Amino acid sequence: MKTGTKKKGIIWKRASPSHKGKQDSKEREIKQSDLDMLEWAAAAGEIDLKYLDESGFCAWSKPSYTYYNKGQQKRIQQTKHRGRRLSIVGLFEPLSSFVYGLVIGGVDRKAYIQMMDQEAEAAAKMKRLRIIVQDNGPIHKCQEVKQLWSKWEEQGLYIFFLPKYCSEMNPIELEWQHIKEDELAGQMFDDELDLAYAVIDGVEVRGQRGNYSTQRIKFKSHHPT
Repeated sequence: MKTGTKKKGIIWKRASPSHKGKQDSKEREIKQSDLDMLEWAAAAGEIDLKYLDESGFCAWSKPSYTYYNKGQQKRIQQTKHRGRRLSIVGLFEPLSSFVYGLVIGGVDRKAYIQMMDQEAEAAAKMKRLRIIVQDNGPIHKCQEVKQLWSKWEEQGLYIFFLPKYCSEMNPIELEWQHIKEDELAGQMFDDELDLAYAVIDGVEVRGQRGNYSTQRIKFKSHHPT
């Protein structure tokens, strides 16, 4: 990278793929306007606004750019097996809290329902409106979950669905990105347990940097790490 470019504030890093071409621009505009109103209400202390999403990690994380001595090539020793996927589901309230749970494999509707039940119970106890912003993932709209919507709403919990292919509207995506690229990038783990500890540490570091609390929950019907 040229020195002049660096002085101008331009850095060398990977680019993320864009789904802008698949977005419905009109729907996105309407949803963004609605989300802006919710964010203003949250900033005014009128409601609690949280962002939900799922992500995943594996024992072989992607190599990252790094510095090394000129004429040398830094190599990362891989483990014998890549291992099973470690999934995470999180609820992010910027500048306030990050609640998350870990499971081996994928996050299913039972884990999602447990997390949402806890949020609904908290909203009812506090007698305060709570909005969860999330995408249109299958477990978020399965029949079993739809049957619980009215119950959650009676408790004060409402769901705000983002438009399709608009993940950039969910700030929790940046938390996943930073954990993967800043805390775990280029590391190899012997097993899922070591990976889980690294993810937990990564979440804690992000919480300290972002000045928000972190809490890990355990799912009843899973084998959490």
